Amino acid sequence: MTPSAQALWDRYRALHPDAPQQPYESFHFCDNAEDADICADLVVRDIKRATAASVAELELFGMRPARVGDVSVVTTWDGTAVAVIETTQIEVRRLGDVDEAFAQREGEGDQTLTWWRAAHEAYYRRILKDTAYVVDDDLLIVCEHFERVL
Repeated sequence: MTPSAQALWDRYRALHPDAPQQPYESFHFCDNAEDADICADLVVRDIKRATAASVAELELFGMRPARVGDVSVVTTWDGTAVAVIETTQIEVRRLGDVDEAFAQREGEGDQTLTWWRAAHEAYYRRILKDTAYVVDDDLLIVCEHFERVL
């Protein structure tokens, strides 16, 4: 965890003494600086309130899916902490079953399902390139809803 993320987590724990010693994770969204920083800003402005990792990428990187009640620190690409979020709902859906309401809750682009699918399919293809995973409508997606709590 970066010093900035640790400082924000310490601030959160001062307000919530029952919080765990460490957050579920300290992370940036996306796989590039521009998109990561845009998403971090959307979280700060309470526009982005969801995210969608594929089950495949979580398996590939040895991560467990978030669970309801998990609390995480969101950073920009360079590790600057900008928010603390709490997972409020988890749904595992096929990529082909992600709907307009979820795309709007993610808050990215023009908030349409068409934009969401194009952007996320491109992301999944980059992340899963040269693996046995296939990006198609059957790819399982962890649709995580969250609220900014700090």
